Amino acid sequence: MVSEIQAKVILSRVKQPDDWFGLDYGMNLYRGCQHQCIYCDSRSECYGIEDFAQILVKANAIDLLRNELSRKRRKGTIGTGAMNDPYMPVEAEVRQTGRALELIDQFGFQVHIMTKSDLVLRDLELLKSINRSFAAVSFTITTTDDSLAAKLEPGAPAPSARLRAMETLSSHGITTGVVMMPILPFIEDTAENITSIVEQSARHKAQYVVPALGMTMRDRQRTWFYDRLDELFPGMRSKYEARYGDRYQCPVPNARRLEKLFQSLCAEKEIPTRFPRYHGRVLEQTDLFSA
Repeated sequence: MVSEIQAKVILSRVKQPDDWFGLDYGMNLYRGCQHQCIYCDSRSECYGIEDFAQILVKANAIDLLRNELSRKRRKGTIGTGAMNDPYMPVEAEVRQTGRALELIDQFGFQVHIMTKSDLVLRDLELLKSINRSFAAVSFTITTTDDSLAAKLEPGAPAPSARLRAMETLSSHGITTGVVMMPILPFIEDTAENITSIVEQSARHKAQYVVPALGMTMRDRQRTWFYDRLDELFPGMRSKYEARYGDRYQCPVPNARRLEKLFQSLCAEKEIPTRFPRYHGRVLEQTDLFSA
């Protein structure tokens, strides 16, 4: 179900330095997400979204964005895709993200889009225009197995479609790569999966692969995830409960071995494992699960 709400602000300042994605501002044009990934952290109680399947379009978002951009002195990088996917199916009709990109281009800001959808190609010409300064698109890919992804990310386009979109963007000079997170313990944490992600990323012209070998879980997100495990992977819940209990950070059991394999594969393919910022400074990689 899709309905409209009124927002108070659209841009939020990102705490600096952003060691992951080089963002200065965050932007969410919707609440809820149609991709319905079973592991999504945005279901957590702290975000205040009661029904994550209810899509709320921020009807005044474009007017707010125009006003906020006109008052910003710093022409920083605006990120979108943290709380929901900016290219979920409703975007094809509503075009919130497309209209926001027009304003970002008009006011001379940069953009970093995080998505699981090849719908981003609709806005290729806009991205090319923004890229006169800087535009990046990161595709979340946690498995290259389309059939497995259909269980884990039931409303999202297949990983194969994302990889093809990434290759198209790269061929047009857009900074693009893979966000390899989360890697679900006991489901995606195999050498075969990590190897396939890196090899497919290289084949489709990824300019970076940023990893996190594990996942995070809390309150409502954990409840939802475990319920889906019971449906899709009977008996799997007990493995999670035994290993992680109520922990927030849940690294894969073989994290160090997979990290070594991942780094070796990326070195072989000459793929950076950090995201490059538009002004040329490469940020230090943060290992979320090193503790």
